[in-house]
Amino acid sequence: MLILVINSGSSSLKYQVREVNADGTEPADPVVAKGLVERIGVPGSGIDNHVEALERVNEELEEILGDRQIAAAGHRVVHGGERFKAPALVTMEVIRAIERLAPLAPLHNPAAAQGLRAIADRWPDMPQVVVFDTSFHQTMPEEAWRYALPDALYTENGIRRYGFHGTSHDLVTGIAAETLGIDRDDFNAVILHLGNGASATAIRGGRSVDTSMGYTPLAGLVMGTRSGDVDPSIITHLIRNHHYDAEQMDRLLNNESGLLGMSGNADMRQVLDSAHAGHRRARTAIKVASYRLAKYVGGYHVAVGGAQAIVFTAGIGENSAPFRATVLDRLEPLGVEYDAEKNLERSHAPRVISTEESAIPVLVVPTNEEMAIAQLTLKVARQQGAL
Repeated sequence: MLILVINSGSSSLKYQVREVNADGTEPADPVVAKGLVERIGVPGSGIDNHVEALERVNEELEEILGDRQIAAAGHRVVHGGERFKAPALVTMEVIRAIERLAPLAPLHNPAAAQGLRAIADRWPDMPQVVVFDTSFHQTMPEEAWRYALPDALYTENGIRRYGFHGTSHDLVTGIAAETLGIDRDDFNAVILHLGNGASATAIRGGRSVDTSMGYTPLAGLVMGTRSGDVDPSIITHLIRNHHYDAEQMDRLLNNESGLLGMSGNADMRQVLDSAHAGHRRARTAIKVASYRLAKYVGGYHVAVGGAQAIVFTAGIGENSAPFRATVLDRLEPLGVEYDAEKNLERSHAPRVISTEESAIPVLVVPTNEEMAIAQLTLKVARQQGAL
């Protein structure tokens, strides 16, 4: 069965067509087609909105697929608020609900809704499933998701911790538990999704009980261009004394901070190279990023009642042995020991990189959000009788 996976960004649309077997598994080479439409809505791009972007995708797929038919479409949607605790079969009410949640993700949810409507208009009989970044974290207890703000800001405005990267954290949790031979329902771990965007999640009993991102994906760890945690008074200080407005503050914290702000480069590989060459700003950026991450690991080790694994995933987590080593060196007080040679190995398979003496196993587990979305799409569409 062919599943179309759509990831609608604020000005881009990434897609894959993946083959999924009847039992939900995938063949050895599941990606039948993939592509990216960029600069949507940018003057001069020739693509005014996500509806036109999907028309381009359709043209590309007609050439690649020929007579082969897509059975269903699965969409990554950034924000599901409190309503969506699991993937959902798309109806017009679901689309309207995603649009109503736009204030929580103004750059992403409207684009996702456009894509859903466009496919519903063009292929009205094709089942669609939405998979939310936030759903996996709906199991967090109140003490983890509440902010110490006036109650009305939560009850009337929905201001609380939501968390993101949920599809990846969910997938990697299951793979890590299976790799260690632990039943998922008994598995406690700290999952580190480290890419240009980065988040840590505390897993207890196979479920999310805390996560570093918050009301938006800005909170938590040091990221490529995002600041992560900062004292809120910095924001009011810059507004009052340096004449920043809301748009400037948003740009500063989301696009001009993190590794970029500290070192001049947002790419971890280049920051590490610069640090190795002796550049002070790059060294400082690595120290700050690794220290912040190690603190979260220590805190989440407590939150889960003793982690049975520390798991690295996503672009940096899977591929940057030097950054993993820098973080793991900081975790020695927890009894963490890693094998330097295993850490340097590159593989597409889940693997343990800690020594046998390590108090907590350390794993590297490749993530694959497109695969997870395709599998969830097939599962939900079948459960709802749409396939």
